[in-house]
Amino acid sequence: MGEKLTLPVPETLYGTYAVALAEPIRDPAALALEEVARRTSPPLRDLVLGMLGSPMLTLDQRPAEDFPPLPADLLAAYGGAPSEVDTVAAAAHVLAVRAAYRPGHPPAHEWAARAVAGAVGAAASAPVVDVFTPQVLTRDRLFRSLPGPDGTVRLTDWMLLPHTTGRDGAYITTKGLARFGLPELQTEDVPPSLLEPWGRLLNGLAHHVLDLWLDELPAGEQPLVVEVPEVVSVGLRDIAAAQGADEPARREVEVRLRHDPSPDPVLTVLPAEDGPDRLRSLCTALFGPG
Repeated sequence: MGEKLTLPVPETLYGTYAVALAEPIRDPAALALEEVARRTSPPLRDLVLGMLGSPMLTLDQRPAEDFPPLPADLLAAYGGAPSEVDTVAAAAHVLAVRAAYRPGHPPAHEWAARAVAGAVGAAASAPVVDVFTPQVLTRDRLFRSLPGPDGTVRLTDWMLLPHTTGRDGAYITTKGLARFGLPELQTEDVPPSLLEPWGRLLNGLAHHVLDLWLDELPAGEQPLVVEVPEVVSVGLRDIAAAQGADEPARREVEVRLRHDPSPDPVLTVLPAEDGPDRLRSLCTALFGPG
């Protein structure tokens, strides 16, 4: 067992959002500039306006049939209200907002694309779809997810924890770390009774692993690979931080990460030590007996 995992660093990351329009916007770029300036506060406003004035962010408006259809079943499964999903499906035109940026902090591709799509969607009273997830973002949730003056966000506003149930338990995976260039986290065979506490643990672990990743991606020359510890601690403070909260208790547990590079790269989360019923033991140690 090695002490470090070597993860490749993508050259470029992309953020893509779709604004589902009943009718086309006459000048999407002009509307985006006006609405971002009006609805967004510094320093995010300066970042977004800078991206809008560069090739790193594009606005592509076309009839809806010129784009691949947005998956109504997944939009519904990931929380879209029936009225929102129907509106997206009935859209005559779609404005695709795409941004590109290098891995690191800030994730300007995501912040700028989401801010522009949200501003245009609010002005046009049109729903916005996060194509990565895919998920319909309500206006309140979208604007709440953007960074405040101090540049902080809640990771849980940018990540989902979908799960599927099999014969030996649930398969849980994060869906959001790839926005930042990381493999997603996954755990197999999670007992049904542990879905909620293990999901909380994965939220906190995602926050901690993302911090480790960003610490290795300073401004300037971009490395080809980054090393992260194979054994990582996760605590109540990490779980709270993922939700934008503070937690005074320092209780922590350790997990082991296994890098599975293909076909889709993931970090499989395992107990740091072998033994029976280890997932339950870790949850009990972290959260107390349930």
